[in-house]
Amino acid sequence: MSPATPRALVVWFPDWPLVAAQLAGEVPEGAAAAVIDKGLVAVCSADARTAGVVRGLRVREAQVRCPELVTVPADPARAEREFDPVVRALETAVPGVQILRPGLCAVRARGAARYYGSEEAAGGAALEGASGLGLEARAGIADSVFAAEQAARSTHELSGLRVIGAGASAAFLSPLPVAALGDPRLASLLTRLGLRTLGDFADLPAAEVRSRFGAEGLAAHARASGRDPRAVVPRVPPAPLDRTAEFEPGLTRVDQIAFALRPVAEDFVAGLMHAGLACTLLRVQITDDSGARSERSWGHPHQFSPGDAVERVRWQLQSGQDPSPRPRERTAWRTTGDALGAPVVQVRLLPERVDLLGRRAQALFGGVDERLDHGLHRLQTMLGHGSVLHAAAAGGRLLAERCLLVPWGEDPPLGTSDRASRPWPGSVPPPLPATVFSEPPPVTLLGDDGLPLGVGARGGLSAAPAWFVPAAGARRRAVRSWAGPWPLRERWWDAAEGRRAERFQILDGDGEAWLLLGEDGSWWAEARYD
Repeated sequence: MSPATPRALVVWFPDWPLVAAQLAGEVPEGAAAAVIDKGLVAVCSADARTAGVVRGLRVREAQVRCPELVTVPADPARAEREFDPVVRALETAVPGVQILRPGLCAVRARGAARYYGSEEAAGGAALEGASGLGLEARAGIADSVFAAEQAARSTHELSGLRVIGAGASAAFLSPLPVAALGDPRLASLLTRLGLRTLGDFADLPAAEVRSRFGAEGLAAHARASGRDPRAVVPRVPPAPLDRTAEFEPGLTRVDQIAFALRPVAEDFVAGLMHAGLACTLLRVQITDDSGARSERSWGHPHQFSPGDAVERVRWQLQSGQDPSPRPRERTAWRTTGDALGAPVVQVRLLPERVDLLGRRAQALFGGVDERLDHGLHRLQTMLGHGSVLHAAAAGGRLLAERCLLVPWGEDPPLGTSDRASRPWPGSVPPPLPATVFSEPPPVTLLGDDGLPLGVGARGGLSAAPAWFVPAAGARRRAVRSWAGPWPLRERWWDAAEGRRAERFQILDGDGEAWLLLGEDGSWWAEARYD
């Protein structure tokens, strides 16, 4: 280890993606919970681990082991957003913080040790800065960033700081398994080669490692040897673009909050314009005096003005239930008129998505007309946020599921475009019907024996379709031609939400073509071919 290499102080927040979800109010405090990524458990709480839940477990198996498990989808943006105030608090104790990833950051240990008198005191100051926020943190100090991270991970609740002496990092890392490198493919290959610990890997000559594993393998070899080439590069704290309005005492009326928020919204937009930015996605956080927080994102087709920001806060306060299509976002209060159920003590405006100010100018051709946008927003102000909707393509096997109505100015939920592009086996191929019923009307489909048509478990028909009645009281029409049935099977593993249905295409005696959906002996008109 070169004496010139600076020692590193790493602060680690265990289970940070789950902690971020708790801070965002998406997971109840003290609940057995897990963060799910691609159908697998990515992070789980201590209570869930006690019940047998581990990382990499499938959701169904995790729920079998822990029936009361609360699951929340992984959200990197949420983890970054909730980690930002934590980093700010750490910088007040130990300046020069580098964010390695949300939940993990590093500091050059030399300067902090000089200021506090020793490395132990510097690590203790960092932990005190985190404990001031009510968060669990661990810290490690070693000759490299990687060794310091492993030192932090080797601590426990009673002793949250571990200092590895100068020059002792290689010996400390030697007995650790190769999985600690964080590269599953490399760890699997090394294990098959008989190299099970970092010490075994570090004993290999560097030239042979480069020849066999390439540049990435050589970097991993340096980390295993205690010679992590990464240097701590302190971040330059960005100019804060968010704005917060504090109310003491708390306010209980929507009009009072909107009036008091106006100067803050003007300062928020002015700060963005000074930075040459325009906000197109605004996150509003509202906190009441009990600590409950209402949080959601609001979109804008152009850019937010102070009035737009205040209006979004008003809508969020007035909504008894969050009208957002995003199921994980919630509203903390149900309101009646302009009175709130709990006093509001804080409103925070955060620019979740920004663009260069010059790009948000009105286009000469195309785009949304500014007068139309203003008129639609006026309608939303008078009639409610969900009164003006626009269509977005979505995915699904039923035709009604393939169109999603979103409030004007909002973006479709994340993943909507991906769902729309999936193959969806069992969906109707093009050409699609022109008229799709949002609420399919009941119809009658009879066989040639005059009895309601039935479909067996194997898809066999009780009789050939012969008669069709499009509505109650309508005359009976002959079925000129038909195609089907096509089975529709959804969520067969779920007894509560599973679905078994059959689809038919028919052409009736009046020359109208229909797409019919049969389920449990009843028939509905899903769509009509015009």
